[in-house]
Amino acid sequence: MPELAIGQPAPDFTLPASTGKRITLSGYLGKKVVLFFYPQDMTPTCTAEACDFRDGIGRFRRNGTVVLGISPDPLKQHAKFAETYELPYPLLSDEELQVCNLYDVWKLKKLYGREYMGVQRSTFLIDREGRLVKEWRNVRLKGHVEAVLAAAKELE
Repeated sequence: MPELAIGQPAPDFTLPASTGKRITLSGYLGKKVVLFFYPQDMTPTCTAEACDFRDGIGRFRRNGTVVLGISPDPLKQHAKFAETYELPYPLLSDEELQVCNLYDVWKLKKLYGREYMGVQRSTFLIDREGRLVKEWRNVRLKGHVEAVLAAAKELE
């Protein structure tokens, strides 16, 4: 597996999306892309993050930036999540964890003393040439979408 590094090409992938299509990252060459990985649909923190990106989508689009959400949840659950919260961007289903592993977000986590494997909330910004230019690991929500938008604007 190639090592994920700032300034290097972002690992390409194809995944099924809540829109009913299959999405390939390299299909967005010429646009900036935000990939946000989140643990699970319909949970409080993931819902807040998805809605924060929803609320900022107009500013991302005006800046020529595409937003894609990725989690291991199945497509049917993604479709319900997208419909319930009126999410205007595709949610990609990585049930086999291939992309989560490519981007090194499938991690050992701890909650109330219990250890388990899960998605570490992470966001990646990819430039118009398909290079990884910034990453945010173990994301805390407050101010996160604004920070991602500011970084995307700097890529002009």
